[in-house]
Amino acid sequence: MRGLRRAWPLFGAAVALGLHGVAAAHGVAEGDKAFIQNNPGINIVPYMYLGAKHMVTGYDHLLFLFGVIFFLYRLKDVGTYVTLFAIGHSTTLLAGVFFNIHANPYLIDAIIGLSVVYKALDNLGAFPTLIGFQPNQKAAVLIFGFFHGFGLATKLQDLIASRDGLIPNLVSFNVGVEMGQFMALGIILILMTLWRRSPSFTRSVVVANAALMCAGIVLTGYQLAGFMTEKVA
Repeated sequence: MRGLRRAWPLFGAAVALGLHGVAAAHGVAEGDKAFIQNNPGINIVPYMYLGAKHMVTGYDHLLFLFGVIFFLYRLKDVGTYVTLFAIGHSTTLLAGVFFNIHANPYLIDAIIGLSVVYKALDNLGAFPTLIGFQPNQKAAVLIFGFFHGFGLATKLQDLIASRDGLIPNLVSFNVGVEMGQFMALGIILILMTLWRRSPSFTRSVVVANAALMCAGIVLTGYQLAGFMTEKVA
């Protein structure tokens, strides 16, 4: 019972983060939206700033990265997985906007929420029991990276009014995203290192990943609700 009592605050925080993430994930502030629409042409530094801002405020990205590095202790392993995520994210962000590939943003964001659920289940070692085998972890990070990047592409397609300067702006935005990812990852790694050195880490593994899974379920549920509401309207 004491373990359940400790879990409730984390579950509550996960739900709150998930709810906030629905509003913030892949969202573009009105000021940023106005800038993108009213400033055609090449804007390298502003787009780098927007990309970095997107990453450090993108709760879906941060939750997924948190799950990915949860049991990674060597910087080499962290670099490998984060690089795979960056490759996936960059590929679909650039290709989605450049080739104007459209998809329903609610469904893409629902899959992004499921990526958080997947990683929590993976950290808990649930897949051999649930489906009879362990999915390839590196391939999964790469594949979900594709969806994370495509999620942003679906938003930018609705914001970019002119294709003038599109390629340098997209590249600048993506560089900013990776810069933001590096900064956010550094903070997460510092906090994770401090947490791992405390006695509470081993006791909190199940609770932390259960809270992570809860946040992913909330994100997924709200995106699916938005999709259904859109269809009815």
